[in-house]
Amino acid sequence: MGLDLKYLTKPAILKFIDAALKEDIEDGDHSSLGSIPSDLIHEAKLLIKDDGIIAGLSLAKWIFARLDKTLEVDLLLKDGDHVRSGDVGLTVKGKARSILSAERLVLNCLQRMSGIATYTNKMTTLLDGTSVKILDTRKTTPNFRLMEKWAVKIGGAENHRFGLYDMVMLKDNHVDYAGGIKKAITSTQEYLKRNKKDLKIEIETRNIEEVKEVLAVGGVDIIMLDNMLPSVMKEALQLIGKKYKTEASGGITEKNIRDMADTGVDFISVGALTHSYKSLDISLKAVKK
Repeated sequence: MGLDLKYLTKPAILKFIDAALKEDIEDGDHSSLGSIPSDLIHEAKLLIKDDGIIAGLSLAKWIFARLDKTLEVDLLLKDGDHVRSGDVGLTVKGKARSILSAERLVLNCLQRMSGIATYTNKMTTLLDGTSVKILDTRKTTPNFRLMEKWAVKIGGAENHRFGLYDMVMLKDNHVDYAGGIKKAITSTQEYLKRNKKDLKIEIETRNIEEVKEVLAVGGVDIIMLDNMLPSVMKEALQLIGKKYKTEASGGITEKNIRDMADTGVDFISVGALTHSYKSLDISLKAVKK
């Protein structure tokens, strides 16, 4: 796979593919079964119709193989490549019925993953020359998070926590429900110790006073600076110093991300990577004999 993603395992990928194929095919691809001879062997090419970053080619090969292991897939590009309209990403040869049955799932994944990778690459380029890392969020499509985070990584950014289980993030509602920052942190620390959980703790702060409260309590790994102006962030960062890692979050756009990075924050999380991208135009076309 070429990427160090602990959650990107063969069982996880196959589970996704199996569920997606079942959703689409159920008791049969009746369009193909009805119109295409069972022994017809044909070829198709993946045509790129937009400029951007391609992502999902490795997954496409997995999908074709899962549906029909006799299909021959030749990857002409690799994930992360810059592509232009007119490029061909792969060719697939084998049973025409199988190619058609896999077509939509392959395209759905490639179009969306490439859109995410392209937008992610654009955002990371805006931070050239800085040491700030862009993170994704949990603002993902249900049951497609694995592929979306994979695409973010291909695009050049980093993955934040995968879900609710692999890191503690005490957001504003956690703090308010718990009765304040101190109670939220200490209660969480006790919970983790009691249940022998070795998880990092991140806590969201909304203003300078909350930053001071966190510093007074301690015992966290990352302090999130949420929806703060760069001037306020700079003040917060002076208070925090090197005691904790810091993350800027909330309302991050192409226009202000550089200003956020120039404050000296360690991370910037951008929900838009996985919810406000534009899918790349990609199609699978039969190669006419």
